[in-house]
Amino acid sequence: MCILSFYKPGITPDLDALRDGAAANPHGHGYALIADGRIRVGRGLDADTVIDEFAAVRAQFPDTPALFHSRLATHGYIDEQNCHPFAVGGDERTVLAHNGVLPEIVHPRFGDPRSDTRVAAEDFLPHEPFGPLDSWIGRTGLEDWLAGDKMIILTVDPRYKHTAYLLNEHRGHWSRDGIWYSNHSYLWRALETPHEPGCYLYDYCDYCGQFDLERPGPHCTSCGFCDQCWQEFPHCECEFLTGTERYADLSFSDVA
Repeated sequence: MCILSFYKPGITPDLDALRDGAAANPHGHGYALIADGRIRVGRGLDADTVIDEFAAVRAQFPDTPALFHSRLATHGYIDEQNCHPFAVGGDERTVLAHNGVLPEIVHPRFGDPRSDTRVAAEDFLPHEPFGPLDSWIGRTGLEDWLAGDKMIILTVDPRYKHTAYLLNEHRGHWSRDGIWYSNHSYLWRALETPHEPGCYLYDYCDYCGQFDLERPGPHCTSCGFCDQCWQEFPHCECEFLTGTERYADLSFSDVA
């Protein structure tokens, strides 16, 4: 699933939401913000360390755009190098972070330790396959390619018109305190264990893009994809939903 958040200038991060999102998406964390005319980036596998660092840096630079990402791995190794955000084409003036599963063209080949997002940032998107981001064709082309996915780009490269781009904004939502979240997994909390996943709160399926907020569990009611183990129906291996009898109350319109 992953969880991606965006902060306009002047917006303070909700650290509890970041920690809960990190508990639900525990495979690496990272942030980026604009600081003194450059992109400041931090990454790591320990959520508390990265969140505390982000909070401290954000306190120093509260009036610029910022992002935070917690990863639930689909492709690539679970290591710091695959923590978002990634420099686009190796140019540290522009970084991106992403939520979802990208098209197969950027899936890592056998033996490639990178994630799909890292492949896209390093190899695919630097060539502007859809056109310049500041053009209508370029932006809509990229958003269409992303399908149900969401992406944030921060840049200090003067060739761009803006310093922040929120792609497929409508696929996420704005909280009351002015923070944009790519999904609701930052609310994934058990009452007595504040940093352990305890309920299922989704919006768009990361696999098929279907809007699916009130599902009975981790499975998309349109395609059956499981956001817990990342398997398609009926191959889910989650111990809390195994055996065809437990699917009796689910309706997967795309499953014969």
